[in-house]
Amino acid sequence: MSLHDLSTGTFVPMLKTLSQLLDKAAEQAAARQIDLAALPEARLAPDMYPLTKQVQIACDQAKDATARLTGQTPPRFPDEERTLDELKARIGRTIDYVESAPDSAFAGAGERAVLFPLIEDLVFDASGFEYLRDWALPNFYFHIVTAYDILRRQGVEIGKRDYLGNAAGPHIHPKA
Repeated sequence: MSLHDLSTGTFVPMLKTLSQLLDKAAEQAAARQIDLAALPEARLAPDMYPLTKQVQIACDQAKDATARLTGQTPPRFPDEERTLDELKARIGRTIDYVESAPDSAFAGAGERAVLFPLIEDLVFDASGFEYLRDWALPNFYFHIVTAYDILRRQGVEIGKRDYLGNAAGPHIHPKA
């Protein structure tokens, strides 16, 4: 399995899921008394990021991993989204970017050095494989599921099928 298959094959379906979860929130807003204007700033706990930042970080993990694994500088997406539609547009831009990287651009990605600054005097320093396995994918899933949890807490009627639909959907079918 190539790192292109693993990264793109993970990021794109889950980003599509995230977009669909936001659609469900918009569809259910009136019936479930969900304040769509307040939803982007909803959070699970006072010390956690709101929905907007969860979506932004999930998108950043996907685009940054794609760039770093292909030896590119990650593109900058300004964090200016304030509505569900703007968050969906960011997800769409991220999907477009991730899908634009061909398999050939990932040649040598597993061994490619990935080094970037964190907070204070810390850096992340690993091979491309270790970066994807130990940083990009865990962080990506954390922020996707946290966005899901915020939506659930705000009254959006979604479940495990909604979360796994795009990732596992192609593999689930009636018994033969």
